[in-house]
Amino acid sequence: MNAPPNPDDTAPGERQGFWKRFSKTVEAGRQSYVADLKEVFGRPALDAAFWDDLEATLIAADAGVPTTERVVAELRQQAAGAHLRSPADALHYLKADLAEQMAGLPRALNLDGAPAVVLVVGVNGSGKTTTIGKLAYLLRREGRRPLLAAGDTFRAAAIEQLRLWAQRAEVEVVAHQPGSDPGAVAFDAVQAARARGAGPVIIDTAGRLHTRTDLMEELRKVRRVLQRLDPQAPQEVLAVVDAHVGQNSAQQVKVFQEAIGLTGLAVTKMDGSARAGVVLSIEAELSVPVKLVGIGEGLEDLNRFDPGHYLDALLRMEEAG
Repeated sequence: MNAPPNPDDTAPGERQGFWKRFSKTVEAGRQSYVADLKEVFGRPALDAAFWDDLEATLIAADAGVPTTERVVAELRQQAAGAHLRSPADALHYLKADLAEQMAGLPRALNLDGAPAVVLVVGVNGSGKTTTIGKLAYLLRREGRRPLLAAGDTFRAAAIEQLRLWAQRAEVEVVAHQPGSDPGAVAFDAVQAARARGAGPVIIDTAGRLHTRTDLMEELRKVRRVLQRLDPQAPQEVLAVVDAHVGQNSAQQVKVFQEAIGLTGLAVTKMDGSARAGVVLSIEAELSVPVKLVGIGEGLEDLNRFDPGHYLDALLRMEEAG
């Protein structure tokens, strides 16, 4: 818990354990299409059936039509130039192509500030409050002193839920009465963090349908309040996305991006019934980086997103051997 606040130097064994569990959950989610994946890349030739079936398999993984069409077209071009001679070559090239695409997006959380502010948004049921609790735990284990702000003042239950997660993560929380102004909660939380030498401040917000313009305006108001305290705040605006929603999550992200501006995503509920390829489509279409990924309900079931581990889990073929 007293390790320096550098995620690369903190608990490597625990990080490795998280990605082992992540691979297992993604593997469970692949059961509906993994047999096709093995069969397609295990074929002897790059024939017409290979390309058709590869495209269908990637779409089944929820990689999205635009992303699938792009990578398959690139693979076809490489094959036409004799750079790919077999489906096995195509698999290696596919991994490299996706890795290069994902490498262009910033993954690190910006926690520079006095204090840094992380504004967390999302629709109802996305796992927003749970993610905040797990993020607080992750940052505390990195040596920081996160402070939570109960900005979802519409529901008393939401305030109590955040308090429970704060207790589990062993961090402090600032809360007002139900019905209070969310901007006032955010203001008081930043002031409290400054007085206590704490940070970052992680602000919960009311879950809202991305189609409600009035609620989106309230988010903009909270942002304006924060910027009166610090013109650079919030340093992070994270949208929490439920992996089960699949391609519909892209529309949610797009609206939040247009309304308030996003710095990153936290993809939650990446369990055995989710299609992990949704990460590819959201990033490719909207250029908003996934910064956090969650796989369960435990405190340790959230980690910083790692594209390499993600692609290994999504396209892992060892089971075919």
